[in-house]
Amino acid sequence: MVAPQSVSEPFKMPFPHASEALSRFTVLDLTRVRSGPTCVRQLADWGANVVKIDALTEDAGGEQPGGPRRGSDFQNLHRNKRAMTLNLKDERGLTVFKRLAAKADVVVENFRPDVKKKLGVDYESLAKINPRIVYGSISGFGQDGPYHKRPGFDQIAQGMGGLMSITGAPGEGPMRVGIPVADLTAGLFCAMGILTALLEREVSGKGQWVQTSLLQAQIFMLDFQAARWLMEKEVAKQAGNNHPTSIPTGVFRTSDGYINIATTGGRIWERCAQAIGAPELFGHPDYATAPARSRNRDALNAEIEKRTVTKSTETWVRELNDAGVPCGPIYAIDQMFEDAQVKHLGIAQDVPNDEDRHIRLVGQPVTLSRTPSKMVARPPEFGEQTDEVLAEFGFSAAEIAKLRAEKVV
Repeated sequence: MVAPQSVSEPFKMPFPHASEALSRFTVLDLTRVRSGPTCVRQLADWGANVVKIDALTEDAGGEQPGGPRRGSDFQNLHRNKRAMTLNLKDERGLTVFKRLAAKADVVVENFRPDVKKKLGVDYESLAKINPRIVYGSISGFGQDGPYHKRPGFDQIAQGMGGLMSITGAPGEGPMRVGIPVADLTAGLFCAMGILTALLEREVSGKGQWVQTSLLQAQIFMLDFQAARWLMEKEVAKQAGNNHPTSIPTGVFRTSDGYINIATTGGRIWERCAQAIGAPELFGHPDYATAPARSRNRDALNAEIEKRTVTKSTETWVRELNDAGVPCGPIYAIDQMFEDAQVKHLGIAQDVPNDEDRHIRLVGQPVTLSRTPSKMVARPPEFGEQTDEVLAEFGFSAAEIAKLRAEKVV
């Protein structure tokens, strides 16, 4: 077995690690917009020494791809890391980057596939100087194939990946999901692939290229709907707020709003019928079996809603859960963050900063008992730690001054 590579002391972040879990790894972040930063956020939040490479062509005054640097979106994506500027279109900038990559553990990028080769920062080029490098790539459609040069956007992937065809109400046309699910999941899958490659490197001593795309991620997220076609040749349709297979599951009006009720299997359906004061529905032949409930879903939903409109959302949530029937309110985002359980989980977290700015962001949804993730550093300003990072990678003060004078950094 090859012993894990140790990271020398200079590569530890000068501010506290977000976690000790990944603190031995150094990551060079070439990503922009959303899918790539989502990937790198996973590494930064678990303590990796992440260096964001800001292109000198960006707007140092604040505007970035994806929104203003101090805007909520950018802040949420780029916490717990440092930043330096570098002109990768200059041959001298490329030389600097290769010196960084020679000592790094991970590089992550989400350029179009041809861009990184033009810049000279592709996996093959970097692996020659650092065979242990783990290189993560996210593209719209894959690194090769007939569409590989197309620019990738979340909504395009939602459409081509089948999601929009099963989202929304029947007969109302395709509907996008309210979050950039292809971007987000591609980032998460890339992070998972990088962590898997780092684990494998501890055995082989070798790095490798981790690849995913918005299209692949979106197709994977179809999950059982994709399996229905692959195994049974059944094309899923839009079902609105109804669950595609478990009926009754959906949205029901109350006296003051709406609730979700979810039943899976006959036993929970029986509990539901009893709890809403309509035991006769359970024994009705139109609703007695899962296939019958599916065929007659509209009539059944109407019968249930006749009962749910008689009481408040709060009352039904309490009574149905007490009866063992899964039920919950439907929150707006502000209401969600005020929920007692959400507050208990502590997923909304304040980010410390010397400017005493209000920065409150969404924390990691995973808890580790010994090495938890924390918010320890606000997102960096444009190229904020350039000199600091270069010095840690072995650049002398004279070299750094020369690079600045030549506008390489």
